Amino acid sequence: MGKKTAEKPKKQPSTQAWLTEQRLRFYPLVLSVLALVLALVVITTREGDYLRRVEDLNLFLYTPLFLKDQLMVPGGLLTWMGTYFTQFFYTPWQGTLLLCLWCGLLLWLTRRAFALSVWWSALLVVPLALVLLTDFDLGYWIYILKLRGHFFITVIGASIAVATTWAYRCLPARWGLPTIFMVLMGVLLYPLAGFYGLLAVVLMAVTGWRTKGHTLAWRIADSAVAALLVVFVPLVCYRTLFCQTSTADLWTQALPLFATPEPYPQYYWPYRLLVALLLVLAATYGSRWSHRWVSRPVVWVPLQVVVVGTSLWACHHYWYKDANFYRELKMETAIEQQDWAGVLSVAASSTDEPTRTIWMYKNLALFRLGRIGNEMYNYRNGSAEPAAGFTVPLVVQGGKQLYLYYGLPNYCYRWCMEDGVEYGWRTMYLKYQARCALLNGETTLARKFADLLKKTRNHRELGEHYEQLALHPEQLASDPELGPVIPLMDHESLVASDQSVVETFLLMLLSNHAATNPQKSELAMAAALQQKDIPTFWRAFDGYVRTHPDGPMPRHYQEAAYLFGMLEKQVDVNSLPFDQSIIDSYNQFMQMAQQLAGSSEEQLARAMRPRFGHTYYYDYFLMRGLKTH
Repeated sequence: MGKKTAEKPKKQPSTQAWLTEQRLRFYPLVLSVLALVLALVVITTREGDYLRRVEDLNLFLYTPLFLKDQLMVPGGLLTWMGTYFTQFFYTPWQGTLLLCLWCGLLLWLTRRAFALSVWWSALLVVPLALVLLTDFDLGYWIYILKLRGHFFITVIGASIAVATTWAYRCLPARWGLPTIFMVLMGVLLYPLAGFYGLLAVVLMAVTGWRTKGHTLAWRIADSAVAALLVVFVPLVCYRTLFCQTSTADLWTQALPLFATPEPYPQYYWPYRLLVALLLVLAATYGSRWSHRWVSRPVVWVPLQVVVVGTSLWACHHYWYKDANFYRELKMETAIEQQDWAGVLSVAASSTDEPTRTIWMYKNLALFRLGRIGNEMYNYRNGSAEPAAGFTVPLVVQGGKQLYLYYGLPNYCYRWCMEDGVEYGWRTMYLKYQARCALLNGETTLARKFADLLKKTRNHRELGEHYEQLALHPEQLASDPELGPVIPLMDHESLVASDQSVVETFLLMLLSNHAATNPQKSELAMAAALQQKDIPTFWRAFDGYVRTHPDGPMPRHYQEAAYLFGMLEKQVDVNSLPFDQSIIDSYNQFMQMAQQLAGSSEEQLARAMRPRFGHTYYYDYFLMRGLKTH
């Protein structure tokens, strides 16, 4: 019996590598949870007013007709789901938690679908960052966004595409099951998910090239089938189901669309990067060639730092951060809550140059509190440009509330109707239309809008309140929100074109109101001061004196009267009972202006603001060239 040859031992995996991978097996979970918790904390602490505004610009009705209406266009199911979840932003932490849970599902599906190893776990942070940027780099774009439910559509659509790809990869490669599944999903998902249904088809085709058991012929056939699905399914659906959809938008349904005169391709970069990342993951599925070098600590640690650090930097850099925009949001929240003191608190919180919207919200609050004549110029005036890539239409952003609370419900109602047609119906429009109908005595119409509000999740009580006012119109005068508007409406009920220039139109209209009561004469005076037209001021001044026979004249009105009297010499200012402080401040203003003779207007404004910035003299002489909207 010969000597038995010793068997060569099988090569065992590196103990060090095995231990390293075992120790890191929870790393993807920990990294994902930390990233989601960080997102949750940042959003809830910073974006509360933004999310409340997003909810107000959203609409979800608990009716079968609403679902049917959403399904009239490709991607309708995503729209329906997106609007459903967006309504939870009414309580910001609830909506944010749901958004983060959806993002967590997307990360989990991504890792499972593309079999990401622990070595490439840092890539999970990238889709999270891109999804958040699609929502929080918008700023003023939320006002002209036409896609309903946008804030959840990206993450839900991407989750559907990735989950479908995972299911395709897991199907056994016999009887043509993966190809049959691809065809079924292509036909079903496009009507329901639009662009994301087509993305699922492409991802399945790319993954097919990396799936074991697929022959070369099979892979080529799958790619050809996918190409046919992407091209012809939208066209067939257009001919049979969605004939009202524009052919130019057939392949981009469920991606955001903005009402701008020119395209803004820069906004779509997060979507391009997200699609590119998913395609790369699909194309490299099952590849093990990179594990040998990436598993080395000298490579793996810097890789994590670079990928995670770049994602954090991108979120910080591209996250919308315009301070005036957030002040406007806080003011809009306060107006909706009838917290007029809160509006003024926001206006006084910064010394930065305000936008015209901030100035107008502040004036509305002062008027509602009866303090506009004494405090209008206690706040800095200005016309800072909104940080947007387009001209922000004030009539879309805040025109409706300004028109309503200044006693012009017809103009408010008109813009609600026009914007409802342009951007789709929103909760905000229904609320203002109900208010307008109540003020105009159209109780049947008011009940219609109240009934729609009752079909929402967050505004049922408001709908019931408006329904009671419609049933009992005599209670309207004592309503704390709408009662103060009634005295401003004793003029003929008309509506004319405002040329979309809200501020100029309002000032012209209000300054020429007949002084039939103290409230209207107050508005006329405040508007006349801002117009800086002397004949208009004296006409408004006469009406104010007639309707306010008792009590002291507000400070700004005295300042304007004394200034115009001294400039024109047509009114004997000595015959009017001016406060001595008004005369003294005027003289001191003129004396300082003479001392600074030769300075530019900008230098004068900067030098005199600390001492006289709260006076009408300063505003009249040194606040010129403001861009009104």
